Amino acid sequence: MTTYVPAAKADLYTLDLRAARWMAAPGSDPADRLEVARLADGATALRHSATGKVLFFTSAEWIAFVRGCQDGEFEPDIDEAEHQADRR
Repeated sequence: MTTYVPAAKADLYTLDLRAARWMAAPGSDPADRLEVARLADGATALRHSATGKVLFFTSAEWIAFVRGCQDGEFEPDIDEAEHQADRR
């Protein structure tokens, strides 16, 4: 069996996701949640269950996103000084 490895980000959008294993947070509402699927070469697909729309991330993009979440980059209500103190 040959594993397809996308040559470029644009190639991710051509993948057939029918066999993808979608994961979501336990207890989340199946009709309205974000779902994640790991793809070839470390790429990741993210979809919204209500709309079915899918975003694709290369391995590097997904790692940057996860690290940003861990660092609080997407928490605009957090006081920056408090955030910096928590990181120490």
